[in-house]
Amino acid sequence: MTDLAMISYELHNDIATLSMDDGKLNVVNPTFIAAMNEALDKAEADKAKAVVLMGRDQVYSAGFDLKEFAKGQEATLAQVKGGFELLTRLLSFSRPVVAGCTGHGIGLGIFLLLVCDYRVGAQGAFKYSMPESRIGLDLGALLIALAKSRINPKHLTRMAVLSEDIDVATALEAGVLDEVVDAADVPTRAAEVATGLASMPVVFGKNKREIKAAELAEMRAFLAGMTA
Repeated sequence: MTDLAMISYELHNDIATLSMDDGKLNVVNPTFIAAMNEALDKAEADKAKAVVLMGRDQVYSAGFDLKEFAKGQEATLAQVKGGFELLTRLLSFSRPVVAGCTGHGIGLGIFLLLVCDYRVGAQGAFKYSMPESRIGLDLGALLIALAKSRINPKHLTRMAVLSEDIDVATALEAGVLDEVVDAADVPTRAAEVATGLASMPVVFGKNKREIKAAELAEMRAFLAGMTA
C-alpha cells in the first residue's frame, strides 16, 4: 500500500482501490485534489482494469474545504476549478469506477458519487445533500449538467433546487446510489462489482465517453470559461 497524502492506493488483482481518509470529513481541497489525481495517474500507469473509490467510516465526502474559501477569491477559484476538473476526469475515466460509500455525501461529495459508474452505499442514518441553494451558492452549468444526467427527474428539483437532505433509501431511488448493503459489507461488495466490471474490453471507455458526451461537453465548456 502506498500513502498518497490523504488517499491510500492499493492494487490487487488489477483493481486499484483509492481510499479517501483525511481523518475528518474528506473535504475536497488542493491537497485532496492533488492526491486523487496522483492516485488516478498511478492506476493508469499500473493499467488497472477498474478503480474503487472508497470513503471513510461515516462519511464519503463533505465537499469543498470552507477554510480554503476563507483565503480569498484566488484560492476559492483555484479550489473550485481543481475540484471540477477532477469530476470531469472521473466521469470520463477510461476504466470502470466504483464508489464504496460508507457515510454522508454532501456538496461536492455527492457529485463525487455521481461521476462514478456504479455506487455501493451503506445502510445507516446518513444524508445526501446539495446545499447550494440553501447556502446561497450558484450550482453552475458544470454541476447542473452532472446532476441532470444522474438524478431521477422526480427528485431533481427537490435535491438541486430546494436543497432537501435525503436519506439512504431516497438516495437509492433518486439515482445517487445503485445499491445499499450493510456498512461492514461495502468494501467487499464494491470490490466484487469492480472485479465483475474489470473484464470490460477497451471499448468500454469509448462507449462511456460517447454516452456521456453531452454532459462532458457542457462541463468542459464551463471549465474553459474559468480562470485561476
